[in-house]
Amino acid sequence: MADKKNTTATQDQKSELVFTKKNYQLLLISIGIVVLGFLLMMGADGDIYDTRRTLIAPMVVLFGFGFGVYAVLKK
Repeated sequence: MADKKNTTATQDQKSELVFTKKNYQLLLISIGIVVLGFLLMMGADGDIYDTRRTLIAPMVVLFGFGFGVYAVLKK
């Protein structure tokens, strides 16, 4: 009888998810930020050496990756 209680408790612990709903929301936001950065890099007009393409867009992408790391590590 005690073995059945032990296995039920063990199964409950195994079914607990590592990430919460908030973690997944933050991960989706970080993916959106990275996509926005790449869209800024792509552009359709003008100079290839524009400030937006060479400075702002890479910073946005790096911020998105950093935010993704934060989303994974957040408890």
